[in-house]
Amino acid sequence: MSCELYDTLEAIAVQRRKVAIEVNCRGGATSTRVASIRDLYTQGGVEYALLDSGEVVRLDAVAAVDGVDVAQIR
Repeated sequence: MSCELYDTLEAIAVQRRKVAIEVNCRGGATSTRVASIRDLYTQGGVEYALLDSGEVVRLDAVAAVDGVDVAQIR
């Protein structure tokens, strides 16, 4: 994950604003959650986001944030 993407997610968390987070799922499908990020953390060398719903999302599975493809955030 790029530092710029992490910084973007960190700014969203600090602002406590809700965003659409598109996550890659098994089988090539994607799923979208609309939530605010409560925390960003690393565990076992993997980066995660804790959402306000209590759900934990692996950051390497995030495909887009508010409609912006993460590949465009470098």
